[in-house]
Amino acid sequence: MTVRILDIVEITKPIASPIRNAYIDFSKMTTSLVAVVTNVERDGKRVVGYGFNSNGRYGQGGLIRERFRSRLLEAEPASLADATGDNLDPAKCWATLMSNEKPGGHGERSVAVGTIDMAIWDAVAKIADRPLFRLLAEREGRAADPKVFVYAAGGYYYPGKDLDMLRAEMASYVQRGYTVVKMKIGGASLTEDSRRIEAVLQEIGSRAQLAVDANGRFDLETAIAYAKMLMQYPLFWYEEAGDPLDYALQAALAEFYPAPMATGENLFSHQDARNLLRYGGMRPDRDFLQFDCALSYGLVEFRRTLDVLATHGWSWRRVIPHGGHQMSLMIAAGLGLGGNESYPDLFQPYGGFPDGTVVIDGYVTLPDLPGIGFEGKTDLRTEMAALA
Repeated sequence: MTVRILDIVEITKPIASPIRNAYIDFSKMTTSLVAVVTNVERDGKRVVGYGFNSNGRYGQGGLIRERFRSRLLEAEPASLADATGDNLDPAKCWATLMSNEKPGGHGERSVAVGTIDMAIWDAVAKIADRPLFRLLAEREGRAADPKVFVYAAGGYYYPGKDLDMLRAEMASYVQRGYTVVKMKIGGASLTEDSRRIEAVLQEIGSRAQLAVDANGRFDLETAIAYAKMLMQYPLFWYEEAGDPLDYALQAALAEFYPAPMATGENLFSHQDARNLLRYGGMRPDRDFLQFDCALSYGLVEFRRTLDVLATHGWSWRRVIPHGGHQMSLMIAAGLGLGGNESYPDLFQPYGGFPDGTVVIDGYVTLPDLPGIGFEGKTDLRTEMAALA
């Protein structure tokens, strides 16, 4: 029996919150939740793969329903199957999704394709009855390591949020086992942000390191002004100071700021990643790259991005993806990335880990659940079961 995709279902769900970073607020934020329904059964139940897009980009229901869904459903089943015919081939599915698409224009369509790609990989691993991270490691010929570094992202601007509330938030992450925490900057004055940083550093002490994220807000003059202030602190990294496509700004900042920097979450193709490494002045001995597969055409394209990094002399350990979702956790464990972002309290139920997973000294150990492991998270499983 050749594997078939019977249906692709999308629903746009709110992940709204009154929080804001330096650029946007999240009061109307949405995500697309997608189910890829197959004709395969495991343990008497039909195999359904699930996916969703990361926070910071809106749901892509229109593109998924009007453009990409039909391409998979209208394709000959054999054209989407692997050599055995028993499972889907993600690369073939990706090629079908991107048929009749011009190169370039890596905007919203990269999110739509990335969301469907996530659901396809979930289905593939479930059909194989393997955790995705083990399946990926086997395909790469490497040992899978279920232990993954994670850091806690938060520190957003919030109505009425004072320094005591910020300190309490960061302290709670440290108490939950995180050794790196991240906060937003650029949404207030430099003087106020300096006070916020000092308050957090006083709170966490030597128990954790602090990273800061400007979400692409600064021009070069402001980015350097902040860099002068930040250099006095032992930060884990200075993230996305300027527009993600302003490689000249990033390169100029790298010449001025000696400590680690991070960027990449708003670059959506391997071509964009290549340009960042060619022209952005990123330093492979200290900087970090944050490409997010859910926003950048999925794992099939993300794997091409990793090949670009290797060509430019970068270790995959310098990649710590944005998004805080389990798909990137699976990739980090399966391909040996440097870790993953985590949202302990935000963007639920899509962030976080399977029930019972605890952070110990900054690391989580992934359970051996088939697929991406979404069903191990009760609140997320409920959302997905209602979809398909």
